[in-house]
Amino acid sequence: MRGGVLCVPCLCSGATCLMCSCCPNSRNSTVTRIIYAFILLLWTIVACIMLSPGVDEQLKRIPGFCEDGAGSSIPGLQADAKCDMFVGYKAVYRVCFGMSMWFLGFSILMINIKNSRDPRAAVHNGFWFFKFAALVAITVASFYIPDGLFTYSWFVVGSGGAFIFILIQLVLLVDFAHTWNESWVDKMENGNSRGWYAALLGVTILNYILSFTAVVLFFIFYTKPDGCFINKFFISFNMLFCIVASVVSVLPKVQNSQPRSGLLQSSIITLYTMFLTWSAMTNEPDKECNPSLLSTGEPVLTSPYLEWWDAQSIVGLVIFVLCILYSSIRSSSTSQVSKLTMASNDKVIMEEGSSSPDLSEELTGPRRVMDNERDMVHYSYSCFHCMFFLASLYIMMTLTNWYSPDTDYTITSKWPAVWVKISSSWVCLALYIWTLVAPMIFTNRDFS
Repeated sequence: MRGGVLCVPCLCSGATCLMCSCCPNSRNSTVTRIIYAFILLLWTIVACIMLSPGVDEQLKRIPGFCEDGAGSSIPGLQADAKCDMFVGYKAVYRVCFGMSMWFLGFSILMINIKNSRDPRAAVHNGFWFFKFAALVAITVASFYIPDGLFTYSWFVVGSGGAFIFILIQLVLLVDFAHTWNESWVDKMENGNSRGWYAALLGVTILNYILSFTAVVLFFIFYTKPDGCFINKFFISFNMLFCIVASVVSVLPKVQNSQPRSGLLQSSIITLYTMFLTWSAMTNEPDKECNPSLLSTGEPVLTSPYLEWWDAQSIVGLVIFVLCILYSSIRSSSTSQVSKLTMASNDKVIMEEGSSSPDLSEELTGPRRVMDNERDMVHYSYSCFHCMFFLASLYIMMTLTNWYSPDTDYTITSKWPAVWVKISSSWVCLALYIWTLVAPMIFTNRDFS
């Protein structure tokens, strides 16, 4: 009871979130991002459930909610609106619409916040009950949006947003690869050099083996001896592009200006590019060159349901979850972290007018996390929410296999989705190569 009372400031005020007594000391800059990531993943699970077959039968068991052949009896909905609005890809569009609008609103609200003393920072770090209630309200309201123009328009917006998020995934992957490489190189220099060198070399070789295996499988399953020339071009061009990126990463001039560059990063980018190539080819409308089309032979689905659990979508969701979790727990630059840690080493958020904390209460009840952003924020609140806005669109497109809705009950695989994915792979490789050569061109800038 006492713990529940102490949690009220976290849920209903601007106080920084509380932690259980068994949890280690944490900073609000990390805890807040983890909570937002949890909400994003929770809404993703809701979208997956709404997409699963059989949900409509469960909804019909709710008295007064759905009537066979008559639609929903909810006040305000059209009499002829069928309950399939609450299931299938239509439901995914609306759930993700509510989630994305929620994050977009916070992105606009949090522009230009410098430190946690800004009143808007309290909204970002607290008021979780009201924020979650607003998310539920926006999601419920999205189901009142009429079909027609909304569905196709939101598909176009989702395609553009998902394309941008794919590029963000590249940045996160490159950052993760650099961090991984630096960590193992430091351990190699300070510990068992042979063991860590073997581990570093082994992971790099494994990534390249998986990439080469993927290329072979692509040629076997997605090409024909006398056809599928566009797939042959995608596979060959991306393979050559990845070879160029790997060679550039180990050039002496690049190594001198960018010591962190290496084959580990290139192998990760190569493997990610192969995934994007595979994902693009699975969206081709040509059934002769796309054996993974979700139908009995025609690239047209006449049901609101989609089998989102195919291999390509599962891999995409796994990469998405890892990138979101990494972006939520990663630290900012070392210099900024050091400065903020020194400035707020002994600062703990407490109720105004309270006396020194009771040690016995701290050990038995929930405690507040450390406010380490009193002088300067560790990350841009606005950009963080903007990234989650794009992540919501990426989830929507992934769960619906990037299929384009034509009518109320027909969705098809079309070439625009293919070109969005394949062009994103080219942009990804171009951006990675640019990170390698930019220090040589702009020698007066710090790229560390």
